[in-house]
Amino acid sequence: MPRFSLAQISRALWAATLFTLPVTSFRYFPFLGDSTLVRPLALYPLAALLTVLIVRWWRGEIANPWAGSLIVLIAFLLAVLLSTMIGSLYAPLELRGNTFWERAVRAWVTLVIGAMFFVAAIWMNRDESDVRFSVRWLTLGLLLHFVWSLVQALSFYTELLPRTTLKDWQLTFSMRGPVKNRRFAGLAYEPSWLAGQIATLYMPWLFAALVTRTRILRARWMDLSMLGIALFLLIFTYSRGGTLYAILAALVTLAFIGRGQTTRLRMWFGETFMQPAQKIRWRNIFVALLMVVAVVGLGKLAFSTRTGQRYMTKLTTSFTRADTFSEFLTVNTAGARFAYAWGAMTAFNEHPWTGAGLGSSGFYILQNIPDWAKTTLFEVAHTLDPQSSLFPNPKNLYVRLLAETGLLGFALYLAFQFSLLGEIRTLLKSDSGKFIALAALFTWVALALGNFTQDSLTIPNLWINMGILAGFARSYRFAPAKEIA
Repeated sequence: MPRFSLAQISRALWAATLFTLPVTSFRYFPFLGDSTLVRPLALYPLAALLTVLIVRWWRGEIANPWAGSLIVLIAFLLAVLLSTMIGSLYAPLELRGNTFWERAVRAWVTLVIGAMFFVAAIWMNRDESDVRFSVRWLTLGLLLHFVWSLVQALSFYTELLPRTTLKDWQLTFSMRGPVKNRRFAGLAYEPSWLAGQIATLYMPWLFAALVTRTRILRARWMDLSMLGIALFLLIFTYSRGGTLYAILAALVTLAFIGRGQTTRLRMWFGETFMQPAQKIRWRNIFVALLMVVAVVGLGKLAFSTRTGQRYMTKLTTSFTRADTFSEFLTVNTAGARFAYAWGAMTAFNEHPWTGAGLGSSGFYILQNIPDWAKTTLFEVAHTLDPQSSLFPNPKNLYVRLLAETGLLGFALYLAFQFSLLGEIRTLLKSDSGKFIALAALFTWVALALGNFTQDSLTIPNLWINMGILAGFARSYRFAPAKEIA
């Protein structure tokens, strides 16, 4: 019977962690109520991985994971701890069976889980081969989303798979069945979560590989196919936010690849179609046409469906139908998010320096929701129902941090993010780290925008790619790496 070293075991567990990231709301977690929606399946192999890594560190097989950004993160955690201790003195009244300390402990668990993903990513990405390994398994995880989205498509658009059967299958592993409006959610809880994963986990690497001509899988056509899959899934999520974040992140990344690379990319497209007949490279023409057809064709296909037509109608008519800002938000189904964030800011107004304590912003929301939202938004009315057991949340990470950790915690969180941006800037100056830097920049921009519409600190999207960046940057400072190819 073969014996495996701890190094091999840790590598296998890291691969399992990355491969299972698509399952965001795994049903089988002990001690969690139905209201806990962020339940990454990857937490199981992650916990085993960290146990193995700690044993290896204790034995002296690996060094500690300290990186500059990790030190800033620890400072942020200490500020959050201070705000939680002070927030407990404010003693907010129990809300729907939730006390301050119950919410605080719950919030701290989620924050620690997120930090675990970050530390593991730093520890497991010390050099080029580690990064290549991580990116490959991340990319393969995207296939899980694709396969299950095809299963969903069979049920949505054909009679081959009854909707009840699809629901039964999906509920065996997820907290939620398929959505009713034919939007692809893959293995994620909802379509917007899938779009968020694509924009912040998968597309950054595929896009950076394209512009730097770096190979992720065995052949370049495989990388292009995976990029096509990412675009296909992103379009059919019909997530306005996720699509916008991906587009803006791509534009910002293109602006930083350097004039020389931009020129080469533009010349490649031009030369592909302008070559004399005897010098035509049919493979290049095929690749260029495939890219154009993929974007145009998928967009046309998506918005020719009933769901796509409703999506475009809502998006275009909101500018003409809305007479006020609140009506504009309501038409675009963003009113509830704005109302919850507005209510949470009351906690910041009352406790600007230290906040109200981690996890406590929900105690301030219900009584401070704007009046217009109470009468026009069904979601808000449902939350305000005395019979409801829902505990409100800000749905905006920046508002949540301001409300719960105050200016001190918020400033340190920004310092953490800008320390990561500093690592990106350092790697952008080198040829060897440009692929990683561009992928990290894409992720950083997409996360900076995406945090306006989500407030969870558990979601691995916040931590994985940034941890890979921090781990590689730490080793790069001591020993410049070879160019990834």
